Parts: sequence; structure tokens; C-alpha cells
Amino acid sequence: MPAGTPKSDGSDTREDLYKLVSRVNFVQVPVTVKDQDGRLVNGLVPKDFQVLENGQQQKMTFFTSDPFPLSAAVVFDLGMPDSVVQKVNRTFSAMQGAFSQFDEVSLYVYSGTVTRLTDFGAVGQQLSDTLNELKTKRGKNDGVPVTSGPFGPQGPAINGTPVGSAVPILITPPKESHVINDAILAAALDLSKRDRSRRKIIFVISDGREMGSIAGYSDVLKVLLTNGVVVYGLGVGGAAIPVYGKLQKFHLPRLGTGDILPKYASATGGELFTEVSKDDIDAVYARAIGDARNQYTLGYVSKAAPGGAYREVEVRVARPDCSNYASPCIRTFAKAGYYPAPPSR
Repeated sequence: MPAGTPKSDGSDTREDLYKLVSRVNFVQVPVTVKDQDGRLVNGLVPKDFQVLENGQQQKMTFFTSDPFPLSAAVVFDLGMPDSVVQKVNRTFSAMQGAFSQFDEVSLYVYSGTVTRLTDFGAVGQQLSDTLNELKTKRGKNDGVPVTSGPFGPQGPAINGTPVGSAVPILITPPKESHVINDAILAAALDLSKRDRSRRKIIFVISDGREMGSIAGYSDVLKVLLTNGVVVYGLGVGGAAIPVYGKLQKFHLPRLGTGDILPKYASATGGELFTEVSKDDIDAVYARAIGDARNQYTLGYVSKAAPGGAYREVEVRVARPDCSNYASPCIRTFAKAGYYPAPPSR
């Protein structure tokens, strides 16, 4: 300490004299670019992209087209009709084959509740054993619940009155739940703890219905966007019918909301694939997981302070957009925005 310098009052330490504090809000934006036939567009360079945050163009400080290892949460809906569940069960080997040795995978199932079947781990024997066990699970009854008649649960009856009872017995079908919000939230919270160097995705296999979740869509979406988790969906059953895009806009009584899965995929930069046959489903796994691994990754330092409200993100590519132009054109898939993480302490 130079002569004549006032002595410290003890509020500072030697470490404080050399401590540099820098608050940087780095934003990473994975982007998928496809042509009008759904094929990935390769060979793009940084000058082909523009990134805007809340309408203001950002200076790109990071760009790569290198593939990323995945942390993938696979979420399977067991509340679908049993015929659909069994069809998906026969595609599990194709799903496992779509992951690489560098990926880590965790399995979740849900209907009225959510269950995590495996922790995150490399693709191997444990995943194979769990998928084989999952093949034995059954979905719900494909038909209308039987509550009366000769095949009803009340047993034999004479003129509508069960034998041995003076009055008819009224039996109502059990109330269904399809807690897709809760399932995605559970997977997102687990993914938030995985290494930041990995790309984090949730792959949902479902008919897309939501009914009975504790968590709401907006709350789950905030967790996804805060932690950079992308949702991909395989729409099967009712979600695979040709008019699903129109029906999903309606909330059908006792059937739940059908537009949740497309909304999650669109808002996080993922994609929804709707397929009917087993062979189509087999092909979707390779396409979706390959898309997630081989995205362009853009990065910039936001000028806004860490923390705060939702920020819109728009990615523009120097090619015609398929929604406005004739072919040749491209489609881009990127998150619509993000919630900045709170400032570190």
C-alpha cells in the first residue's frame, strides 16, 4: 500500500481489488432453414441472416452450422386410444436409432399423471430395456365407455334392473385427464439442469389433447423459453387426420384443448410432424432429431439489461419466404422470443 494511503476499514478485501464484474446478456438462437419440399438448406453464411430483438436489428457475434449433441426428453402420451399406442410402440427401435452415441435421452409418460421412466443417460442397454418394457403398456379403450346393457359393469339385469338389486344402478364413465402441460413442464425443468453446451429438446408423441393439467400453457412456455428448450411433436391419432389444422382451433367439451402441441412447437422454434402409418412415424424420428442436431446457431449480445419482460425475436434469411413467394423459397423455424434469465448474484 503506497505511503499516505488511507487504511482500509475492512469493507474491502484484497480479492475485491482485482474483481472485474461484467454483466453480459448473450442470446443464442437455433434456426432451422428448409426449402419448399421440407429439405434442410445447407451452405448459408452469417451474411444471409438478420436477427431482430423487439424490432431492433442485433449485431451477430456468434455463428455456426456445426451439429450439437442433444439432451432429449421423449414424452409419450399413454392416454391415447390403445390402437394408436400399440402402433407407436412398434416404432421404438427406429426412435432409438435416430439418436447418436453423443446424445443423452430421458423418457416420460403421462395420461392423468406424469412419470419419468429414466434419468438422462447415453443411448444404450438401459434405454432399450425401458422401451421394451414400455411396449407392454396399454392405452385407453378405443370405443365408447360401456356403462349399461348386457356388457355393462353392473352385471346381469332384468328389465334394466340388476339382479339382486331393487333399483337400477347408474354408472358414469371415469373423467379423463390428458396433462400434456404438466408433462412438458416436468421435462423442461429437468432439461434446465443439463449442460449448457448441449441442445435441449422435448420430443412429444401425442394426439395433442390437453385437459386437467395443473400448469398453464403460458407458465410452461416461460420455462421453455427461459432455458432454451425446443419442442418437437409427433402428432398421431386424432392429430394426424388431414383436417387437424382446422379442428385444433376449437375447444371441444370433455375432449380438451387440441391446439397446445402446435403452439409449443411454433413458439420455441420446433416443428410438429403429423403422420399416420408406422413407416411414416419411423421416418419422422430421423427427420426431427436430425433437424434439431443440425440447426444453424446464431448468437448476439442483447443491449437490454439482464432480467425483465419477454422479448420478441425475429430471424430473417436472405431468401424468398414460402408464405409470400412462389418457389424456390425457404421456411425458417426459430423461437418467437425469450425470457431473459435474472441477473446473477
